[in-house]
Amino acid sequence: MKLKLLKNRFAVCKLPLAAEIGLALEYAFFAKTTEEISLVCKEEDAPKDALAVEGGWHGFQILGMLDFSLVGILAKISGILADEGIPVFVVSTYDTDYIFMKNDFCVKATHALMANGYEVYGE
Repeated sequence: MKLKLLKNRFAVCKLPLAAEIGLALEYAFFAKTTEEISLVCKEEDAPKDALAVEGGWHGFQILGMLDFSLVGILAKISGILADEGIPVFVVSTYDTDYIFMKNDFCVKATHALMANGYEVYGE
């Protein structure tokens, strides 16, 4: 399986419930519930009105379209990273998945994944 290391640094943000999310952002992963709005975006795109911003994240994109019938893809990757003591934050889209970890763990994660047969490419 192939992974792409995204070149950007990302932030995880907590937004006010009344916040509006602009879809013009290059990367914008967001979730809204009755209790919160969360946004993952490039660090420089973090909204100024965010209630909290946790910057310093790097991400891997799983390359290729992942069919909904596939099982265990995230479990295997997160298991490899867990064995190395690397905490992750995962976001899924219709086509694929993204695995984020703090910048300090990026090199260690890349080595661990490559040692377990994953091909890792830079953006």
